Amino acid sequence: MTLTPLRWGSHQLSLLISLDPDGPARLLAVGEPAGLPDPGREPDLCARLARRALPLVEIQTVGSGRSGTSGKRHVDGALARGLRCTGHEENEDEGVRTLRVRMADDTTGLRVTAVYRLRPGLPVLHTEAHVENEGDSPVTLEYVSSLALSNLARHLPAGERWEDGLSLWLAANPWSGEFRWSRATLAERGLYDVGMVAYGQTGSKNRVAVTSTGSWSSSEYLPMGCLEETATGRALLWQIEHNGSWHAELGDRFDDVYLTLSGPTDREHQWRRRLAPGDSFHTVPAALAVVPEGGLEAAVGALTTHRRATRRPHPDLEQLPVVFNDFMNSLMGEPSTRALLPLVDAAAAAGAEVFCIDAGWFDAEPPRTVGPGGVPGWWDAVGEWEEAEPRFPGGLGEVIDRIREAGMVPGLWLEPEVVGVRGAVAAALPDAAFFRRDGVRVVEWGRNQLDLRHPAARAHLDAVVDRLVRDYGVGYLKLDYNIDIGAGTDGPDGTDSPGDGLLGHNRAHLDWLDGVLDRHPGLVLESCAAGGSRTDHAILSRLPIHSVTDQQDFRLLPAIAAAAPTAVTPEQGAIWAYPQAEHTEAELGMVLVSAMLGRVHLSGRPDLLAKDRMALVCEALATYKTYRHLLPNARPHWPLGLPGWRDGWLALALSADDGTTLLALWRRDGAPETVTVALAGGRPRVLFEAGERTRLDWDEGGRALRVGLPIEGSAVLIALDPAESA
Repeated sequence: MTLTPLRWGSHQLSLLISLDPDGPARLLAVGEPAGLPDPGREPDLCARLARRALPLVEIQTVGSGRSGTSGKRHVDGALARGLRCTGHEENEDEGVRTLRVRMADDTTGLRVTAVYRLRPGLPVLHTEAHVENEGDSPVTLEYVSSLALSNLARHLPAGERWEDGLSLWLAANPWSGEFRWSRATLAERGLYDVGMVAYGQTGSKNRVAVTSTGSWSSSEYLPMGCLEETATGRALLWQIEHNGSWHAELGDRFDDVYLTLSGPTDREHQWRRRLAPGDSFHTVPAALAVVPEGGLEAAVGALTTHRRATRRPHPDLEQLPVVFNDFMNSLMGEPSTRALLPLVDAAAAAGAEVFCIDAGWFDAEPPRTVGPGGVPGWWDAVGEWEEAEPRFPGGLGEVIDRIREAGMVPGLWLEPEVVGVRGAVAAALPDAAFFRRDGVRVVEWGRNQLDLRHPAARAHLDAVVDRLVRDYGVGYLKLDYNIDIGAGTDGPDGTDSPGDGLLGHNRAHLDWLDGVLDRHPGLVLESCAAGGSRTDHAILSRLPIHSVTDQQDFRLLPAIAAAAPTAVTPEQGAIWAYPQAEHTEAELGMVLVSAMLGRVHLSGRPDLLAKDRMALVCEALATYKTYRHLLPNARPHWPLGLPGWRDGWLALALSADDGTTLLALWRRDGAPETVTVALAGGRPRVLFEAGERTRLDWDEGGRALRVGLPIEGSAVLIALDPAESA
């Protein structure tokens, strides 16, 4: 077999692709240009890589299935193996390089295009695939990959088994315990070299699979993962950029390892797409950061830059105003004029710049108990989003005016995608405007789910947002989402697969968000979904601020705050700071420091604080405003490693473009009094502390900082200025 190699990429990242006019194009290798094999000098190596490589796009259809393997893996699709490469094209637009490789299946008439993009200066590959039916008969898709990458063990030394030489980082993402990264070898994850390739078999038929089903994209795991060479720190970090169902898997194949990423699938998500002649389908996008050393941390830095480069611009991303929200450890969904006015005054005095009235402002009903946990009376009646007169005798406008007079931007909480089953909107909108299965509206926890593909559903939400902006002059909307609707909807006529109905809604939801921001470009939309249950780049590429958690215990919050920049840029990640009257000075310091390397979401009861405690809150926010301009370009580091849930000492460092390093340290109960942190930069200084004074011992020669916090359950924020100005 004679293969025509294509070497494509940039100085930071390149691809080696085999172009076979009699078979599918295959991605042989991805990495720094110097690390790619040379087809002219190493033809035998390239031939071995080609044998193990997957087609650029893995496809499975109802009428073809897989060939040469069986089991649960999404590789070796018979149709994908039968593709033939028909050509490729390259172009560049404003520095972004794009490669399209085209393939065709002559039997079905399917035309498949793999699309790769590279941005200047970034070792990050952005990828997706397109499928079009140019044949005469329908074809039903069951799986289409966004990325298919093989030969991931090719850099391992001879004799080292990939099951031990490669480690896989995954991030469990439980509600109120988000960003729980852990590393284990492939063997520890359950993937072994079973030795069967020597007997003519493909591999173990096993896989390591991570999947998410439903409308919460990150309620169990982040849509991310990282494969790292244990010995060298070479790493591939991926994210699936989708706000619904997704799937990632690693497996062994011909004595090597592959990775596939996709949106919904038939096997995992009840997804099928019937392509009639002339129809097309495009996958959800994915991104892959590849670094030769530095492991997960270095790859996170590259992906952080990618996230910033591929999101919608918004003034909020530069201004980073302090937001007060009346929910967390504060009014907890029971706002009223009487309760809010003291909070408005206290928030303004503390230095807040936005005041968001959270859930309950529309609730005119007494509390009702539903089930063992109980819910507010409004839970299954939401959808109209009209102010509740009993809560606001002088009208909600009275509170809004007070917020504005205090110099803050007013905001409101919404849960736009759901409609309570008892609400008037549920009766007013047609059945086709909601998720349905077998002709019945889907109900989850007393709510129906709007299908934003339907014009009536979208018109309803547009009218709500436009009215709130017009009538109240709100400049901030917190968009929450507190149900996971499951596999999806079979659509208005019952012909969609549930997974494809959900995918269509997911994309319509993003389009709706874009439309709102097009009409109201200065409006700030906050992303929230039961805390961090929808932490994905599809949403974060549009909305400038994201609520990362619902955690109410200030002693547990630091582990979440310290790890949040793995998935959310610091200037987008909103962390709660909820001071209470009973907090000691040291406890209040921990409460405040947790929010000070992200977006400050002030809450709690500042109106009840003693004068000296209120002064600490004012000092923290005033300090934050002196350096927040550094956050939009800062890169995260974890000098003590990624935080474990019960670690005694936690650390998060942000390195800014001007050479400043910001370091947050938390000492939790049971931890020793001192810790040593390796850092670059100039001499350190304390930016904010509370309680007893922090002790700093700076070893400039060893670039090591020894920090002492005398009190358990305390925290400190430190700055290391640029070395030349220290």
